[in-house]
Amino acid sequence: MRADVYFSLDVEADGPIPGPYSMVSVGLAVAGRFDGTFRGADPAEHTFYRELRPISDDFVPEALAVSGLDRNTLLRDGSDPATAMAELSAWVTRTAGDDRPVIVAYPAVFDWMFLYWYLLRFTGASVFGHSGCLDMKTTYAVKAGVPLSAAVKGRMPKHLLSQRRHTHHALDDAIEQAELFANLMNWAP
Repeated sequence: MRADVYFSLDVEADGPIPGPYSMVSVGLAVAGRFDGTFRGADPAEHTFYRELRPISDDFVPEALAVSGLDRNTLLRDGSDPATAMAELSAWVTRTAGDDRPVIVAYPAVFDWMFLYWYLLRFTGASVFGHSGCLDMKTTYAVKAGVPLSAAVKGRMPKHLLSQRRHTHHALDDAIEQAELFANLMNWAP
């Protein structure tokens, strides 16, 4: 049985779904490894970040504004999505080694949806497979014994939360959420 290597993921996008809209940045940070025992990692030590060139002319200005990124700059200087996804896949493969890479995110559905779609569209495969994703929101709900609607950061015990700010910069937020994930994995309520 292979161990899991958890990659905290955060994406910023210029709309609600991939395809018609674009992932404008992606950040990954290694959160830890689990082989029956969880061992957290320094999430700032092993990271990946890219800003991407938009793939369509459509965007929601309010969604793009969240990231603080400039569309014209992304169109001019953003990484080609195919190149960025190939680099991401190679980095994940190298970093995970013989272990299984697994995405963790809070909440996972949005970030996973964009990353999985981009990986399939631009590389033909997902380095995480079709199900290598674990949702931190669900993890908290199960451990805390609360409904999913109550699994929000504002209701979590403060010792579970990262001391880092949530900035809407994909790498900053991936690192912040890696700390949350490690705290959740080590938490025995």
